[in-house]
Amino acid sequence: MKNRTLIYNFLSLTAAALLLTACPYHYTPAAIILPQLIHNIGLQPIKNNTQFYGLEDKFALKLQEEFTRGGQYPLVSADLADGVLIAEIDRYINQPVSYDENGIVQERKLWVLVNIRFWDKVENRIIWQESSLPGVHRYPTEGRSGGITEEEARGVIWDKLSRDVFKRTIEGFGSVTGELQKRIPQSGPAGKAPIK
Repeated sequence: MKNRTLIYNFLSLTAAALLLTACPYHYTPAAIILPQLIHNIGLQPIKNNTQFYGLEDKFALKLQEEFTRGGQYPLVSADLADGVLIAEIDRYINQPVSYDENGIVQERKLWVLVNIRFWDKVENRIIWQESSLPGVHRYPTEGRSGGITEEEARGVIWDKLSRDVFKRTIEGFGSVTGELQKRIPQSGPAGKAPIK
C-alpha cells in the first residue's frame, strides 16, 4: 500500500512537472511600426547608377503598386509626405551560370542591388537604411522550355524588391535583408569580366 502511494505521488509530481514545462508560451517580440507622426509616404525619384536606361521607372511603378495595394499609408508626392523612400539602383548584373555542350548559355542569374532608406521628414532623420538590398533571380534562357526573357526576369525582381521594401517599411523596419559586400559579384552587366 505504501509503495502504491509512493508510486502515485511520484507519477503525479512527474505529470505536473511535464505540464508546467510544456507550457505553450512562445516569446514573440513586439512589432516595430512606423512612428505615429507619419501619416503618408512619398517616393523620391529613383536614381539609376547603372548604364541601363529605364530601370528606375519600372522599379518606381512596382513600388507605387505595392504601397497602393497595401493601403495603410496613402502614397503622396515626396513634397507633401511625412516619410519618404529614397532609392538608388546601384548595380545590375546579368551573368550566365550554365551552358550546354556547345557553349550556349542555358541559364542566367540576374542581380539588381538597390540602396534604400526611409526618411522621416517630420523629425528630419533617417529611420532605416539598407545598402545593397538584393533582387536576385536565376532563370532559364528564352530558347529553353519554360525560359523567360531578361525583361521578364527584371519584372520578377521588381516584384520581389517592392515587396521587400514595403514589408521593411510597414511591417518592421528593424529587419536586415541586405547582402554582405563579399558575396556580391563585381563583374560587368553581362558577366563578361571574370568574377573574383
